[in-house]
Amino acid sequence: MQMKRLAAIREQVQTWRSLEGEAHELAEILALAEAEGDQELAQEVLQQAHALKERLEELELSLALSGPYDRRDAVLSIHAGAGGTDAQDWAEMLLRMYLRWAEGHGYTTHIVDILRGEEAGIKSATVEISGSYAYGYLKSEKGVHRLVRLSPFDAAHARHTSFALVEVLPEVETPTEVEIRPEDLKIETFRSSGPGGQHMQKNETAIRITHIPTGITVSCQNERSLQRNKETALRLLRARLLQLEMERQEEERARLKGEHVPAEWGRQVRSYVLHPYKLVKDHRTEVEVSDAESVLDGELDVFIKSYLKSQLGRNQR
Repeated sequence: MQMKRLAAIREQVQTWRSLEGEAHELAEILALAEAEGDQELAQEVLQQAHALKERLEELELSLALSGPYDRRDAVLSIHAGAGGTDAQDWAEMLLRMYLRWAEGHGYTTHIVDILRGEEAGIKSATVEISGSYAYGYLKSEKGVHRLVRLSPFDAAHARHTSFALVEVLPEVETPTEVEIRPEDLKIETFRSSGPGGQHMQKNETAIRITHIPTGITVSCQNERSLQRNKETALRLLRARLLQLEMERQEEERARLKGEHVPAEWGRQVRSYVLHPYKLVKDHRTEVEVSDAESVLDGELDVFIKSYLKSQLGRNQR
């Protein structure tokens, strides 16, 4: 693991040095073109400089993805908040949004647990998103997401506000990274409530694991066998325990700096307004997008990149 990280750092340094060399070369060519009055060459150099600037901006963004877990796969969970069926429908809209975003970036997704609402939508869902820097990018999505729209579930078609909580955890790469003692676990099995045919309905293939010292509970019911559901549930539990340790460390750093760390449910990160106008606004970076449909269809990069850049600036202060 250390050798892999060292190779990545070397590659990053070489990339920066290569771009530095290109910048010096373009500056020299531009100075020569201006001295000789060659406007065509000067224009060509300026076009190359613009392309170089875009590459530099991408590299600057990569600096915000240098955390110890940023390269890892991600575990993303969505929980419907207050608001009944509207909130559950909103949670399902968010699930679709993140699945579309992942698909557009070449990531693979696997829904490991989903709890359907009685009328529509979902009460909660957990999905594993696999690919380079999945956690690094998606960590920007943690927090409360707010939807304002005309409710399709209200006979009066009144405007409703719904909330959903998004959690994002880094995958644990090896079981030894987070130690779990068997005596600290309470394991329960039950019949799957999801699709899967006769086999999954007759047998108790679903599993719920409670970590007694922390009270953390995870469940998995989307695999066909109890053993596979148990393996997945333990993976989720390790990810949650790792996140708990990360939060403890962050709170300690904030305490030493004299900062306040808000509770997760109090952290409204983004609003999606579909009525009386259309606007998606990130409350941390003030970035706004009027094409709400494209955002809900997975176009999240403008929010993710602006958040990462804001965090990079914050960490450098």
